[in-house]
Amino acid sequence: MPAKTIEEFLVAAEDQTREHGFFELERDRLLQVNLNGVVWIKAGAMVAYRGEIGFEREGVLEQGLGQFLKKAVTGEGARLTKAKGQGQLYLADLGKKVTILSLSGESIFVNGNDLLAMQDGLTHEVQMLRRVAAVAAGGLFNVGISGKGLIAITTHYDPLALRVRPGSPVFTDPNATVAWSGNLKPEFRTDIQFKTLLGRGSGESFQMKFEGDGFVVVQPFEERTMQAQGS
Repeated sequence: MPAKTIEEFLVAAEDQTREHGFFELERDRLLQVNLNGVVWIKAGAMVAYRGEIGFEREGVLEQGLGQFLKKAVTGEGARLTKAKGQGQLYLADLGKKVTILSLSGESIFVNGNDLLAMQDGLTHEVQMLRRVAAVAAGGLFNVGISGKGLIAITTHYDPLALRVRPGSPVFTDPNATVAWSGNLKPEFRTDIQFKTLLGRGSGESFQMKFEGDGFVVVQPFEERTMQAQGS
């Protein structure tokens, strides 16, 4: 590929601000928020902005004492930042692909690692996966979101949505599971054998089981938390 002049580079890489909606995909891995008020974003996700925008970490009691206690256990995980003001805000997370979803009264659970942003006014609550399997997989937790508004989730590469139907459960790797419909409650299955403890197992010792009528979203990547990577 021939070298570009500075002007050619600027033309090709310049932001394509359209301001047609509250959330817009500036690139497939970069979210533009046309802000005039408040938006909730993943802590550390801001890469740039223009305009008059301020940032404020979510207050420890902003979602109630119960949420404070949950976050004390899960650590920083699902901690959100409130962006307030007017202008264009650009968000990204480790170069992951961004998908915008519109909720019309539905509810959805999103892995805490994969929630990039959500519109103010949506109800959200941190849910911890309490089973031992979740701890062994990296202390997984998720955010339950419901109401009417936009959310942005991130995935490594293209997401895959699997329908869950009665009598036909879906099993997923916890580290590849991104989101699922709010009416589903995953169960954990363990396949721990003696050879697994000796390091000769399949590597798929923990699975999430989804039963009922809904959907689950996975990514072609096993995303491990810092806790899991350091263990």
